[in-house]
Amino acid sequence: MKRAIIFLCVASMALLTGLFLSLGVLVSSYHHPPRNADVIVILGGDQGRRLQTGIQLYKQGYADKIILTGIDRKYYNPDIPNWRERRLEEQDIPDRNVVVDLQSQTTWDEARNTLTAMQANGWKKALVISDPPHMLRLHHTWSRSFADSDYEFILVATKPEWWEPMTWWQNNLSRKYVLSEIRKNIYYAIIYY
Repeated sequence: MKRAIIFLCVASMALLTGLFLSLGVLVSSYHHPPRNADVIVILGGDQGRRLQTGIQLYKQGYADKIILTGIDRKYYNPDIPNWRERRLEEQDIPDRNVVVDLQSQTTWDEARNTLTAMQANGWKKALVISDPPHMLRLHHTWSRSFADSDYEFILVATKPEWWEPMTWWQNNLSRKYVLSEIRKNIYYAIIYY
């Protein structure tokens, strides 16, 4: 009996340790290489890495339209481009190829509003750009939002220098993102799924 209890304790600890160590892989495993699409969706909430990835994909010809999300309508003035719009202009991306989403406040909103924009514009496929630790939540949220449609999204991850899914706990920024995403995934599972 004592051996069985010790074995169960050791097995449980090994399982929990393995689960903990694999969280980085879990939260980042749903991204794919880019493919040709109709629109590139650059999600808000970053300092420029997502924008730069979107610009690269645009310049490489993966899509000729861009949606910028995560812009607070209270502070938006269409006559004064925000920093992301200015960066697109600096890269010679015409305003007519850029849609600014002022409605979305959450990941769920971004998915639903992008689907609406795709339907309105006849776009069938979107490349969705975000950072690696967000991929699990994006996958579930966008899959739910697009479930009853024939529209498609492809998650494309940025390549931040601080991200390593196998050793995520060793970097303060990675650790912060992974733990935050675990909480957000639980919240989204309860509220949206």
